[in-house]
Formats: sequence, structure tokens, C-alpha cells
Amino acid sequence: MEIGIFTRTFEEPTLEGVLDAVAAHGIRHVQFNTSCLGIVWPERNQVNQRSGELAGRPHSDMPDALDAVLCDHARKQMDARNIKMASLSGTYNMIHPDAAVRAQGLRRLGVLAAHAAALGTDLLTLCTGTRNPDNMWQDHPQNNSPQAWQDLLLAMEQALALAEEHNLRLGIEPEVSNVVNSPRKARDLLDTMRSDRLTIVMDGANVFPKGTIHRQREILDEAFALLGDRIALAHAKDLSRDGEAGHEAAGTGLLDYDYYLKRLHQSGYQGALVLHSLTPAQAPGCVAFLQEKLRAYS
Repeated sequence: MEIGIFTRTFEEPTLEGVLDAVAAHGIRHVQFNTSCLGIVWPERNQVNQRSGELAGRPHSDMPDALDAVLCDHARKQMDARNIKMASLSGTYNMIHPDAAVRAQGLRRLGVLAAHAAALGTDLLTLCTGTRNPDNMWQDHPQNNSPQAWQDLLLAMEQALALAEEHNLRLGIEPEVSNVVNSPRKARDLLDTMRSDRLTIVMDGANVFPKGTIHRQREILDEAFALLGDRIALAHAKDLSRDGEAGHEAAGTGLLDYDYYLKRLHQSGYQGALVLHSLTPAQAPGCVAFLQEKLRAYS
């Protein structure tokens, strides 16, 4: 395993500045966010009440358009720094209660799918979504409803059609605040869709329901037993409480990192371990923390 990082960790004004910051920490793998390309849509002059998008800001992960010249430039800049794109973020709320918002997200996913190979990856990471209309990372009572599950199956069928068209893989992440809120539901989705193009993003800080923090090893054992054969990417962050996704930098919270990394190693995963939920100032400490932990597997 080698250390990676979300490119949006570094709020530099240019793509070159972001990649220089990545390289300066000795990191050679990224989960790429298209916000780093600096795309701004000036026609938006007010807040979109459904999505929360603000005027004058680039979409963090889901642009309305990309062009070949921009993608070629990004690929060359990464190659020049020996940085590889482990995945491309394609997160939109796949079960948003408004069908029009879901349709917009799917259209934008199609944009990313059409350009992923040019950018240098075959893996798009998704958010299975929530019925919460304002924040796709917050729970909602309807997430466990049969209709939410049916909406997810339809959205995933459409996303997999894009993956098939463009020869890509999709990565979904069990996350307690989303419709796929457990390793068991992630396995159910894999078994229902029956597609080798659907894979798992494993994040040990996202799988502990409220009241289970004392059962970390048991829950991680279940997660790897159910999903260990389908892991395409692993995340590295931390958590301060159970019942919601972790939001802390790796090594600063309650996650049993020794056990998490042991189970990743035992699963046979050899890809990038991608840092996120950290500030630029925390990056050196998080890199050092993971380097120390990973020495046991070198």
C-alpha cells in the first residue's frame, strides 16, 4: 500500500500548485477532484436552493462540461510529477428526493465518465446518497425505505451503463449516513447488480452505527468478510464518535488503525491509501502517521 490524498485538500489557485503541494509531501497517488481544474460557471448568479451550489464557485466534483485540452493538460502535469490518479471523484446524491436533481447528477457523471481515461484513471467514486435534500452526507429517516433502495438500484443501473460504455469501474462506500449504510447493504448491492464494474471503497471510519464504537474489531471483521474481495480503493481518515461518518484527520481520532490496516493487508489490497478530511497543515503529520503504520507491511 502507498499513501494517497484527495487533491482538494490543497486550496491552491492553480492545478500546478495543487500538484506541487501533493508532490512536496512525497505523495504519488491522488483521488482527483475536478475543482482543482478551476472550472467556474459564471451564468449561475444565485444559490441553487436544491443543491446548495453558490454563484462563482466551481463544482467540487461534478462539472457540467470538460474538454480534451484541459484533460490532456491535467494528465501531463500529473505525469511530470510522477503522480498517478487512483480515482476520480464523481459524488452526487444518487437518491436525492428530487428526480430532477438526480438526473442532473447522472448527466454530470456522464461527463466525468467520458473523460476519465484521458485524465488517467478507470475508477469513478460515487455517493450512494441520502433522502436529505440539503446534504448528501447526512442521514435521513427514509434512507432505509424500500423506495429509497429502488431509486438507488435504478441510479446504479444507469451509472453502470456509463461504466460499460466507457470501460470504467465504479466505487461505492458503505457509510452510516447514506442509503448503503452498512457492509451488509453494500454486499446486497453488489449481489443485486451482479457487475464486476461495481467495486468497494473501504473506509474504516465510516461503518460504525451509533453505540458500536466499542465493537470496532467485530464490525471491521464483518466489513472485510463481506467486501474484502471487491476493494478497489481505501480511504484513510478518522472519527471522533460513532453514528456518523468520520470527519477527522487520520491518527487524530478513535479508529483502531493497526487493526484496520491489518485487515486491509489480509484482504490482499495493495492500492492507494487515500487521506482526506485533513487540512494542509495536518498533511505532514498524517503522512508520517501512515508511513509508520505501513512499515509493518513493507
